[in-house]
Amino acid sequence: MKFHIEEVAVYFPYDHIYPEQYEYMVELKRALDARGHCLLEMPTGTGKTIALLSLITSYALAHPSSPLKLVYCTRTVHEMEKTLAELRVLYSYLPPSSSLLALGLSSRKNLCINPDVLSASSRDSIDSSCRRLTASWVRALAADRPSGAIPTCPFFESYDKASRDAILLPSGVYTLEDLRAFGRDRKWCPYFLARNMIQYANIVVYSYQYLLDPKVANIISKEMQRECVVVFDEAHNIDNVCIEALSVSIRRQTLDGATRNLNRIAQVIDKFKATDAGRLREEYNRLVEGLAQRGNLPMTDTWLANPALPDDILKEAVPGNIRRAEHFLAVLRRLVQYLKGRLQVESVETEVPVAFVASINAQAGIDQKMLKFCYDRLYSLMLTLEITETDEFLHIQTVCDFATLVGTYTRGFSIIIEPFDERMPHIPDPILQLSCHDASLAIKPVFDRFQSVIITSGTLSPIDLYPRLLNFNPVISRSFTMSLTRDCICPMVLTRGSDQLPVSTKFDMRSDPGVVRNYGRLLLEMVAAVPDGIVCFFVSYSYMDGIVNSWNEMGILQDIMQHKLVFIETQDVVETTLALDNYRRACDCGRGAVFFSIARGKVAEGIDFDKHYGRLVIMFGVPFQYTLSRILIARLEYLRDTFQIKEGDFLTFDALRQAAQCVGRVIRSKADYGMMIFADKRYYPVCTIFLTKFCIVLPISNILMKNVPTIISTHQSMSKDIINFDPSMGCLLSFML
Repeated sequence: MKFHIEEVAVYFPYDHIYPEQYEYMVELKRALDARGHCLLEMPTGTGKTIALLSLITSYALAHPSSPLKLVYCTRTVHEMEKTLAELRVLYSYLPPSSSLLALGLSSRKNLCINPDVLSASSRDSIDSSCRRLTASWVRALAADRPSGAIPTCPFFESYDKASRDAILLPSGVYTLEDLRAFGRDRKWCPYFLARNMIQYANIVVYSYQYLLDPKVANIISKEMQRECVVVFDEAHNIDNVCIEALSVSIRRQTLDGATRNLNRIAQVIDKFKATDAGRLREEYNRLVEGLAQRGNLPMTDTWLANPALPDDILKEAVPGNIRRAEHFLAVLRRLVQYLKGRLQVESVETEVPVAFVASINAQAGIDQKMLKFCYDRLYSLMLTLEITETDEFLHIQTVCDFATLVGTYTRGFSIIIEPFDERMPHIPDPILQLSCHDASLAIKPVFDRFQSVIITSGTLSPIDLYPRLLNFNPVISRSFTMSLTRDCICPMVLTRGSDQLPVSTKFDMRSDPGVVRNYGRLLLEMVAAVPDGIVCFFVSYSYMDGIVNSWNEMGILQDIMQHKLVFIETQDVVETTLALDNYRRACDCGRGAVFFSIARGKVAEGIDFDKHYGRLVIMFGVPFQYTLSRILIARLEYLRDTFQIKEGDFLTFDALRQAAQCVGRVIRSKADYGMMIFADKRYYPVCTIFLTKFCIVLPISNILMKNVPTIISTHQSMSKDIINFDPSMGCLLSFML
């Protein structure tokens, strides 16, 4: 359909539009008109993605004199592909005169078509294999030797030899598979083709890290103009992504590996001195002249300097005492030796960056300015030494990343040194952690650079906490509810088991045999009554392992498997993927299955259990973070002192957004339906205090009388033994998920 929002003709590729979609577009247009940032929350399954894409694309077509580019950031490749699929539907509906180019950009692992490179075992190995074939010095050496003497990438060579005009993609929407197919057809490298085309594309879809991660953002996104509209979709955890991008952990294995890296670099330097000392002198001269600046880097290299550093540092020259390669290596050796000494602790130590830098200067003779340039200087040196095996040098890169961050920021960070994990004190495992507490440090360059940044998700409530966490002032901040024409969801809070004992994963209750037994009985009754797929979320891997073992000893697990097969998420990605595939096969066969998963895990964040793959989801407990974590404690103190966010408020907010994300996996559209059980007595008082903005609390009699959707087989009924609520505590949460 085509309709108008003020002066903008909106092209919407479907015959019907939900009320919340229209309201979403109106608020989004207001934000674009104001050239400001906004927060928009709209429930999952209401067509948020297509509403956003339709409005921004139509807005750009309505203002041809003001070029507008959409940079759409997703968390996973799966979400990227879904977005591009929606774009393809929209593209087919747009007027023929509109020339639109949209493409997805991902890593070499997802775009490379060279079988020799793809045979590598990991992403870092694939990147390194690609560089060994495409680095400028490798290609120059190959040109002087007989054909085939030095291997190069035929796809990159073919791409590089093509004229710049010839390698422009025709208008259209290109998924990752489309780019690979195009590359095979033309014999061009899809990765470098996509890298080149993002400067011409109207819409670019890629990962959060390409804007937030300091190791890649400067080279990937440096061509983006201020007129870009940046969208962070599924951004309920964006503060955690920002913090992880600026946090570094160093263990003894890291420092041992860094020492080996330095020995290898020293050998290469000695070799260059004997064969090509002039190259080292040229690099030194460039550094003396202050020409080692960011941005003047080959397109084939993605290991980059930190764009989150302050602008005044970018204009400085590299300090004289680390300009020569030998001197810089000596500085790094002293730094590694100092860090090894700091790891030899018997109790927890916590320092702020200023004190830590002062200690490095006093004991190792390395001042703050030298630390600031470690990352830049190592990158420049590796280019000069023509080192392409970057996967082998990850340890020294980590140390230099740590040095640059600790030498740059004086606030928002803590250095925490722990001799062992609090949960396993009998195992010595010292770790030095540079922990970022302020998410705004990573996202501030994005807010400052682009005219409009849209942060959107289905679970942002309480929405007023995000401007404080990210330290920005949105021009629009709205939360929309889902318009339902039928009872398609049934969220319930379980406070007591059938024996009237309270259930909870609270620390002093989680191991209680009564709680474990009641959780097992709940699941057993559900698998006997609910058809198709059931998804269960636990608060941690350790708790899931413990409760499954207890169910096995009680015989409950065997009874469950009489009705449905059980599949379990593990920390191994390959095993989890195989378990998910078999779970779907079991559901497709009609018998159904049960999938055990973890809150904050891979499945909770990116996997959809739509239709018959998820008719019931059970959230066993409240997924609070591990409250004894030193990093979490330091962050809570920082949030309290800097942003006046109380510890309890943040912990509850974080736990509830994770719980909402978990249960939302089973409702992926308005045509879907399912039941959601929050199995913990703590959900009731929490929902009445914190969730009133997006839930409705009803007496339990209303649930049993009229609000339970028909997801249970017609020949069975829900008895009171299945879910025995305490009438004084039970409630229905009509989540707008």
